[in-house]
Amino acid sequence: MTETRFTKDHEWVRLEGDVATVGITHHAQEALGDLVFVDLPEPGRDVAAEETCAVVESVKAASDVYAPLAGHVTEANSAIVDDPALVNRAPEGEGWFFKMTLSDKAAFGALMDADAYAKFVEAA
Repeated sequence: MTETRFTKDHEWVRLEGDVATVGITHHAQEALGDLVFVDLPEPGRDVAAEETCAVVESVKAASDVYAPLAGHVTEANSAIVDDPALVNRAPEGEGWFFKMTLSDKAAFGALMDADAYAKFVEAA
C-alpha cells in the first residue's frame, strides 16, 4: 500500500514498502515560482531527520529541502537536475527529488496526512 505524508517544511514522503520517495509539495513549488536549479543528495548518503539535503533555486529565491526522516539515500532524480521546471509541472509526481530507505519506518506515521497538511497550509 502506498501512503503519502507531509512535513511542516512542505516536503512530501510517499512510502512504498521499504522505499520512501521524497519531493516538495505543490504549495512549495507555487511559493517558489519557476525553478531554475536543483541540487540533490548523492546516493549512498545517510541523512538525519530535518537535515538539509537538497537545494532549489527559482527566479525568486533559493530554498533548502530537508530530509523528512532519517535514512539512507538510494537514488536521486537526475531528470529534475536536467529540467528543474519538471518540479513545477509535476511536484508530487515525476518531479520527485530522491528515494531513501528509512532508519525508523515507524517515524513515517508521525508526519502529517493529507488532511492535516491541508489545514496546516490553510492556517499559514
